[in-house]
Amino acid sequence: MRLGLVIARRLLRLGLVLLCVAAVSFSLMMASPVDPVDAYLGPQMAQVSPEQRELIAQRWGFNDSAPLQFGRWLQQLASGNLGFSHVYNQPVGDVISQRFKRSIALLGSAWLLSILLGFTLGVIAGAKERSPLDKVISTYAYITASTPTFWLAILSVMLFSVYLGWTPVCCAGPTGVLSNELDLLTRAHHLVLPIVTLTLLGTASITLHTRTRMLALMRSEIATHAFAQGASRLDIAWRHGVRHASLPAMTLALASLGELFGGSILIEQVFAYPGLGRATVEAGLRSDVPLLLGIALFTAVFVCTGNMLADSLYHLIDPRMRRRHA
Repeated sequence: MRLGLVIARRLLRLGLVLLCVAAVSFSLMMASPVDPVDAYLGPQMAQVSPEQRELIAQRWGFNDSAPLQFGRWLQQLASGNLGFSHVYNQPVGDVISQRFKRSIALLGSAWLLSILLGFTLGVIAGAKERSPLDKVISTYAYITASTPTFWLAILSVMLFSVYLGWTPVCCAGPTGVLSNELDLLTRAHHLVLPIVTLTLLGTASITLHTRTRMLALMRSEIATHAFAQGASRLDIAWRHGVRHASLPAMTLALASLGELFGGSILIEQVFAYPGLGRATVEAGLRSDVPLLLGIALFTAVFVCTGNMLADSLYHLIDPRMRRRHA
């Protein structure tokens, strides 16, 4: 009974969050000074007559009032329909599904690598406090934490793609080749630089947080007792520190899915990677309201799921949390 109430409360909270996200996203689109017909036409806006512009506005409901457009979209959503994208000329659900399949390779790989690399660096830095290695790792983490995503992505393209020629300049595959004709090695070759760039940015917070937890352990009574028995700092880090810092690191990684997705939007735009992040930019620039609202809802569900998993992980592993909410 209690579990059912908890689930119902979380679902209700998620529904309210999604409604607020949709309302805010729609309001921002309506407040945009860009004419939706011009955004729809793009470079062809000068070649269209006023009569054709009026037909386009009527076809997509651009002239309707904002409450009417939002109410119509909510009615479609209640029936399980996210609307139709005029940018891609497809249902919004199909666009999100196709684009997310490409983005998950980038997001998933960068997420896993950032966890492994960030946790490892954090444990080493905490175990080697005030050593040259600790200073190098901490400096790297602080610099990457304050580095703009787009700047690092542009720098990576200029260095590794333009000057060295080690990686492709853009896209998910060679120009003119269909997606279903690409082999795994070609896909990996086009993904390696975006994944590495996003991973370098995602490791900073996990590294710094894990280092802090390790330093707290090294100054605790557990470490003092281990030192008295002749254990080294590396022994303590391996025997006690990994378990001590792993749960907070995993929780932080799950909670930072939204930040990682935000970074992937800029990464995909710089690398011209046809994923969900680039579709978000296209929807915003061309006033594709149904697509933008669909992506906003999908992203909110994605982030909320990560936060709920992090919360459930704490309750599952840490018995003190279960007793506190019993």
